[in-house]
Amino acid sequence: MSWLRRYAAELAVVVAVLAGSVFAVLNDGAKPAHHAAAGWVLTVLCCAALFLRRRYPLGVAAFALVCCALYYPLTDPDGLVLLAFAYALYNAAAAGRIRGAALLVVAAMAGVAVGEVSSRTGRHVDNFAFFLMTGWFVALVAGGAVAHYRAEAERTKEAEARARATEERLRIARELHDVLGHHLSLINVQAGAALHRRDPEQAEAALGAIKDASKTALQELRATLGMLRNTGGPSLQRVAELAESVGASGVTVRTEIDGVARDLPPEVEHAAFRVVQEALTNVSKHAGAKTVVVRLGYGADELSVQVDDDGRGGAAPAGNGIRGMAERARALGGDVTAAPREGGGYRVRARLPVR
Repeated sequence: MSWLRRYAAELAVVVAVLAGSVFAVLNDGAKPAHHAAAGWVLTVLCCAALFLRRRYPLGVAAFALVCCALYYPLTDPDGLVLLAFAYALYNAAAAGRIRGAALLVVAAMAGVAVGEVSSRTGRHVDNFAFFLMTGWFVALVAGGAVAHYRAEAERTKEAEARARATEERLRIARELHDVLGHHLSLINVQAGAALHRRDPEQAEAALGAIKDASKTALQELRATLGMLRNTGGPSLQRVAELAESVGASGVTVRTEIDGVARDLPPEVEHAAFRVVQEALTNVSKHAGAKTVVVRLGYGADELSVQVDDDGRGGAAPAGNGIRGMAERARALGGDVTAAPREGGGYRVRARLPVR
């Protein structure tokens, strides 16, 4: 039964055309039909073509026009084949073939005008009927165009909604990666240190650092969930906390400020904080560094964030961290570079425009 639903409109038009044509023949009385066989063949062909209108909307409309152009001058009495052309014309415009449908209207009315002028048996379409038919066809094309643009607007709205949903999922993924990745990596480093330290005091210190990192991770997670509910987010004022948490793993973190520190737009502070956090996470996990320098540069129209370490350097491991930093920066019109330093170690630098 699904094909009935799919072709319900075509079937309705076909039934109307055939029923109207039969009624015209029966209502014609005893007058003999003229080229009746050819008329019925053209009627059936025109109706059959309607079932291809989804694949060839303009071609079906043009074929219906040709059928009408042959049917009405050659046959008698007149059936309702014109209804099939009207439906095909509307469908062509609704499918986006608006210019082609308009040209078919011009061709149809030009054909009617030429037929009336060249007719030897007098006029068959008076002025009122001619203008009424023209207005009818124009209205069909206009209605199809409205339907087309309305459908396009709906599709655009749905595409934008999908894009927003994808962007939101990526934003949440970045937030969770930045929040959990940093602290869990610190917990992992401290847990490994506790397992390999035989001195109870050193093991106790490592376990204390694990406790602090897990507590901070929970606080960060709550803050991030709050931010996702639009209640605020991390700022550069908390960079000292990041430095302290990484310092608990034995790495010396130094913070330097170039320029005059000032309040920045929340999205800039948020992105800068996450860049610093991810860079420090990578240092604690991969660099084997002893010293890290976090430098914040407050310019007139941009904020620069630079994180240098004296670790082993080399290519950065593939992962979501650097990609997430780059996505945050690009969203603000900035950029991120991450590469080994010439003198050894590694450097992450972000440029974030301040609007």
